[in-house]
Amino acid sequence: MPTTETSPLTADSNQQVQTRLIEEHLPLVNHIVFQVAVHFPRHVDRDELVRAGALGLVEAARRFDESKGVPFQRFAAQRIRGAIIDAVRAADWAPRSVRSLARKLDSVEQRLATRLGRVPSISEMAEELGVATAELSRLQDRLFRSVILAFDHLVAETGDEELTLVDVLADSSVVEPSAELEQRELHAYLRDAIALLPERQRLVIVGYFLQERTSQELARFLGVTESRVSQMRTEALEALRRGIQAQYEAAEADEVPVGRQAKRRAGYASAIGDRREFSDRISLGRGLEDSAVVEALMAAV
Repeated sequence: MPTTETSPLTADSNQQVQTRLIEEHLPLVNHIVFQVAVHFPRHVDRDELVRAGALGLVEAARRFDESKGVPFQRFAAQRIRGAIIDAVRAADWAPRSVRSLARKLDSVEQRLATRLGRVPSISEMAEELGVATAELSRLQDRLFRSVILAFDHLVAETGDEELTLVDVLADSSVVEPSAELEQRELHAYLRDAIALLPERQRLVIVGYFLQERTSQELARFLGVTESRVSQMRTEALEALRRGIQAQYEAAEADEVPVGRQAKRRAGYASAIGDRREFSDRISLGRGLEDSAVVEALMAAV
């Protein structure tokens, strides 16, 4: 029995027809989304409905058979509407009874708002529905639990700033685990860097920042002038900054320090990194997170 094959020319022609139908009827998708969106909960993303409807339009163009005598617009409208409803049902975990309840409460609220000229109270809603206020609150709680919002859902606009759901839910007082680990490591590097400073510079840093001594007291203790104490503090802070910064910068494998000062800086940075393992640094820095003195020192560095 001979088989009928579609010629390349016919296939190209069919593809052109499908493309033309899709392009000409794209506005139909937005029109149907506008019609059906009023029946869905407010949290349903309209853009998602448009995408689902567009896929329905593509499927309608592929399956359309002009010989059936049905206009494409009517055929496509049914496909688009069905695709939108299927997409919403697939993404919605709440049972139909909950959605039916939501529509009922919305209808009652709109009817009362039209009659009263304002948003009705819970007691007025309960009276209209013929239920107790406590029962209405229980039904509303059930509806609220059925609402799913994405973290990037826009909840408010304040001036030039847009607040999303994650901005509202995030606890600014809690440090992210990765940030906390990085902070612990940084504080441990700071402690090791201070311990490896030359003795007189170390005494100045510890005395000034950790023991809160004045420059006059440190000058008297070290037997030098206050200006010399200030100079040693500046030199020590610069050494700490360079030494800690080196721990986060990848040095070239063939880079060799040139000059006495460069070699001294490289040796100091290497000593900081080799002083302890990562796990030990994390443990060492645990008790320093909330130290205001340490934060002041870090700011100086």
